[in-house]
Amino acid sequence: MAAHSPVLILLGPPGAGKGTQARMLEEDFGLVQLSTGDMLRAAVAAGTEAGKRAKAVMEAGQLVSDDIVLAILKDRMAQPDLSKGIILDGFPRTDGQAAALDGLLAANAQKVTAAISLEVDDEAMVGRVSGRYTCAKCGEGYHDEFKLPAHAGVCDKCGGTDMKRRADDNAETVRERLKAYHDQTAPLIAYYDGKGVLQKIDAMGSIGDIRKALGAIVGGVSA
Repeated sequence: MAAHSPVLILLGPPGAGKGTQARMLEEDFGLVQLSTGDMLRAAVAAGTEAGKRAKAVMEAGQLVSDDIVLAILKDRMAQPDLSKGIILDGFPRTDGQAAALDGLLAANAQKVTAAISLEVDDEAMVGRVSGRYTCAKCGEGYHDEFKLPAHAGVCDKCGGTDMKRRADDNAETVRERLKAYHDQTAPLIAYYDGKGVLQKIDAMGSIGDIRKALGAIVGGVSA
């Protein structure tokens, strides 16, 4: 990954639209979304050194350490498909991880280009998250209110008819997840604000409006 390629971090609570917007940034700018979970599974499957360490920890029923996650991220960032930049998903989650990430990037003459916080209204989010469901076949996301398939019960993308909802997408659980998010992420907001790379976007607007606002930020830092 080239030293000048953008490194973006999307911050936002469950249901803020991070996944949807990350896919659009991939389409619009050629960036690659790096999910911690996906990278871990890929490293384990590939049998890399870091992957073997992760596998041993996971098989013991323990949480993978920051060191292992960073080693897997370092391996992934050396691969050629990331030349246009990355969006980090699920990492960092604490200011300690953020500092470790800064160290990893600095070793490659890189730094976090922008940490973009998708700002939301908590009560509105409860409705937004508890109404969502996905196509079991291809994973395309839908919503009772905001994004219904063109034909009821039929996925626009693959034609599948099996739709599923996450068991934890209910109002009570969503409120708990929002509280946990704010508790955990408040230090990150302050951390990146202190670095001068924090940007905030009103994420209660339409998907198109959020895409436009993100595009203006990414276009500015990629230029």
